[in-house]
Amino acid sequence: MPFINTKVSTAITKEQEVSLKTEFGKAITLIGKSEAWLMLNFEDNCRMYFKGDDAPCAMVEVKLYGSASAQAYDALTARLTELIAGILGIAPGRIYVKYEEVRYWGMNGYNF
Repeated sequence: MPFINTKVSTAITKEQEVSLKTEFGKAITLIGKSEAWLMLNFEDNCRMYFKGDDAPCAMVEVKLYGSASAQAYDALTARLTELIAGILGIAPGRIYVKYEEVRYWGMNGYNF
């Protein structure tokens, strides 16, 4: 049950969003999860500053029920960074990826 929230300071076209959705769905397998449980949110045109300026940047927050290994997180960070850089043109050094492991996660009126 991962949730990936992506905030970028640039615009995202519908085509770019679909590409990111598709590729994030594949990338999530790097931490042992599947697209079947993946929820995504994309926020574009955010007013963001990084390193003192407003050049294009991104903040990606990955929340998941349970945990993954450090190696799996490394692989997912590399892939998400590569995708955002390739699809949106944001420099890899201006992309943060944050992970949060969640102990309780609910759906359909129940907790897992």
